[in-house]
Amino acid sequence: MNQNLDFVWKEVVPGGCHWSGMVRRGMTLRLTDVDGGANAAALFYNQEERLERYNMADTLKSQHTFYLTQGHACHSDMGRIFCCITQDTVGWHDTVCGISDAEQVRKQYGVARYQEHRNRMYRNGVDNMLLELGKWGMGRRDIVSNINFFSKVTANHSGELTFHSGNSKAGDYVDLSFDMKTLVVLSAAPHPLNPADKYQPGAIGLSLYVTPAGAFENCKKIPENSRGFQNTQRFYESGGGEV
Repeated sequence: MNQNLDFVWKEVVPGGCHWSGMVRRGMTLRLTDVDGGANAAALFYNQEERLERYNMADTLKSQHTFYLTQGHACHSDMGRIFCCITQDTVGWHDTVCGISDAEQVRKQYGVARYQEHRNRMYRNGVDNMLLELGKWGMGRRDIVSNINFFSKVTANHSGELTFHSGNSKAGDYVDLSFDMKTLVVLSAAPHPLNPADKYQPGAIGLSLYVTPAGAFENCKKIPENSRGFQNTQRFYESGGGEV
């Protein structure tokens, strides 16, 4: 893709921090691993009907995959499409490992409270998600299985999971092109399987641009994705949301 894109907005989420915002249909959100080794845990909700959210099981089984990369779509629990991965320099994004919690971070990294460490405090994925969801009138029950962008985890024949350090390099990015008006919630806390003994989460760059024509064509080659796009279109045609 031509890298001379006309970005309409840019922001950086510091390592360990959190962010949420609404992305409209027809826009592409680029997530960038600023320094390498970052983890961007993400959740998606229909901004018009927030009980509709990202569904990990349907996303994976409909595309016969264990991980996500370019050409894959993110499905909702109503059979619709939130977004497609239209560009990806990483190649593998974890879908099954969830997010860290306070107890895990304490056991692995120790304690660094805001009172002593200010913005260098140790944050975890669950608390980050709850802080952002609370801004939208949502809470713990709204945390579902998430995507961990930039992180790679594989499973062997016995089902044992292995985290692959260094999967993402500085400057790597993934483009999420949205076909639904979506509330996006992000946490930049470390991946729960990251074996590092030092708390050093990476920053995530966010940037937004208008989705170019034809961007969804690769995603639509998968039959279940094509049907999901049809369902999304019917939702807007029937007055379910703002076109």
